[in-house]
Amino acid sequence: MRRAAPHRVIWCFLLLSCAIASAQAVELRGKVQLTRSGHRLRDSSKLVVWLTPLGTTLAMSPQPASQIPQLVQKDKMFHPSLVVIPAGGKVEFPNQDPFFHNVFSLFDGKRFDLGLYESGTTRFVQFDKPGISFIFCNIHAQMSAVVVALNTPYYAISDVRGDIAIPGVVPGRYQMHVFHPSVSPDALQATEREITITPSDTFLGTFSLAESDLEVTHKNKYGREYDPPDPGSPAYARP
Repeated sequence: MRRAAPHRVIWCFLLLSCAIASAQAVELRGKVQLTRSGHRLRDSSKLVVWLTPLGTTLAMSPQPASQIPQLVQKDKMFHPSLVVIPAGGKVEFPNQDPFFHNVFSLFDGKRFDLGLYESGTTRFVQFDKPGISFIFCNIHAQMSAVVVALNTPYYAISDVRGDIAIPGVVPGRYQMHVFHPSVSPDALQATEREITITPSDTFLGTFSLAESDLEVTHKNKYGREYDPPDPGSPAYARP
């Protein structure tokens, strides 16, 4: 009787293991309810929920070049104001305003300074490690955005209705993390917990969180207060 080659046996075993894991993977769902001053908000979007496995490390796929998100600078705002990427991935920062911008981040996460760049040009930033980066413009104090870099593929961003869906999660033990740019860090930390995912228990629960009036206090990239807007400056005047 002929025996199968060892490498063929291993390959078949790996295929079988992947098929079993795929069959067991579940879609997790949850609900977000955001309030302000005791009143429920109509928009419950921008809550990021992600799961990191306990006792094991996930192998992350590199970010495809076709999936580099943009934080577009237009009308003195970032569009969108929140993106989630895999750790090690990039974000593009195109300037579509008719004046200069200077994007920077000096908070936890990725620290960078893109310098002045003009209308119609763009810059890229690679976010090397997991973390939350608050993004600002050194010229326009009202501009802000957040980049969340994760070392897990298991995450979701709530929509306007507050719905969350995380597909393809393999049952097991996870640490659940949450982030929202308008919710205080203490409230977010109180929501984090260890969970166990099973095929019969796929509801993450309802996240009831209150938006706060506390904004991320920031100065310009030199650690000073922003200068008053100068209408005659190329950074503000339209051509």
